[in-house]
Amino acid sequence: MDYERTLAYLYARLPMFSRIGKAAYKADLSNTQALMDVLGHPERDLKCVHVAGTNGKGSTSHMLASILQEAGLRTGLHTSPHLKDFRERIRINGEMVPQEALVEFVDRYRDRFEPIQASFFEWSVAFTFHWFREQQVDIAVIETGLGGRLDSTNVVTPEVSVITNIGWDHADLLGGSLAAIATEKAGIIKPGVPAVIGEASPDLADLFRAKAAAVGAPLHPVDQQAPLPYALDLAGPHQERNARTALAAVHLLQQRGWPITEEAIARGLAHTRANTGFAGRWQTIGQGPLTIVDVGHNEDGLRVVNDMLGRTPHEHLHIVLGTVNDKDITRMFARLPRNATYHFCKADIPRGLDAMELRDRAREAGLQGEAHASVRTALEAARAQAGAKDLVLVTGSVFVVAEAL
Repeated sequence: MDYERTLAYLYARLPMFSRIGKAAYKADLSNTQALMDVLGHPERDLKCVHVAGTNGKGSTSHMLASILQEAGLRTGLHTSPHLKDFRERIRINGEMVPQEALVEFVDRYRDRFEPIQASFFEWSVAFTFHWFREQQVDIAVIETGLGGRLDSTNVVTPEVSVITNIGWDHADLLGGSLAAIATEKAGIIKPGVPAVIGEASPDLADLFRAKAAAVGAPLHPVDQQAPLPYALDLAGPHQERNARTALAAVHLLQQRGWPITEEAIARGLAHTRANTGFAGRWQTIGQGPLTIVDVGHNEDGLRVVNDMLGRTPHEHLHIVLGTVNDKDITRMFARLPRNATYHFCKADIPRGLDAMELRDRAREAGLQGEAHASVRTALEAARAQAGAKDLVLVTGSVFVVAEAL
């Protein structure tokens, strides 16, 4: 098979959470462990930082990878989901995995993987660990997919564990309270492995302390009021918080003997986008009118988007909005501005929420606008209506942003 046929095989045969949602979620690690058995346990040879959290884990992971690259380390980076190309999920020193590597892997292992009936994400994680071992990375940054305790990535024993924050997302899978969600994220805390907690309310901080004490893991809460003596290429106070979290992990790596200089830290934080290909977070894609995309897709993510809107000068605001059908959109609507013109749309995935249904439910919440046939037509309509000094924002879903790029 060539690359396109290989991807078509994976998409067609394997349940994929980003496309179909809950039906693709596997609530245990047995499949991943079986895949690791087939591959000879590449995860055991992997030095890594393991990153979980409701929001900010992608930004934090990319910052960490950028710093490690600048330190001269051969650095793997695993993230999800992708925006345009599956290979965005798997990078070494910022370079996406070659197409032929995925083709060869699927050809080589599909007969042994198929009886396991693994999901798309489980295949992806298995390929990532295999590729990183084959390419002899010095260290990898591994972002969880969903949750932590039962996430497929949670077969690693990292150098440092990182939990960025806890908020409302995937409550149907992770639990109906913030404590339940935090408990799932805390599942990445391993015996003896230092754990960084980026942000946590007092009750959740107690939960993390109890988990760390139970397994003998040193716990390191981040002082989010500490000065940040570095320039960032990612904008906003939320990125400053993510940077402090990344720095806490870097300092622990330094204590464990990893050769990371202050110069590498400064360069890494100043060049995260260029070093890692990071995209979709408050990213400008057009001018006249200013057009920005952001993958905020839950209550806390849209709170950050709202804050960034207040920091971005504009006259009228146009929002291209789409989401998926398993999100708590009532919480999302509460964080969106009322004084905007909305252009509702649906990403071209089965899990997308119908644009007309989204429009009708948004109107009940006081958000006014029209439904469009696609993300692209919604974006075109927003830009056509907007004045030169207006702002067009595309948000609500990774998949909507992907189609706008």
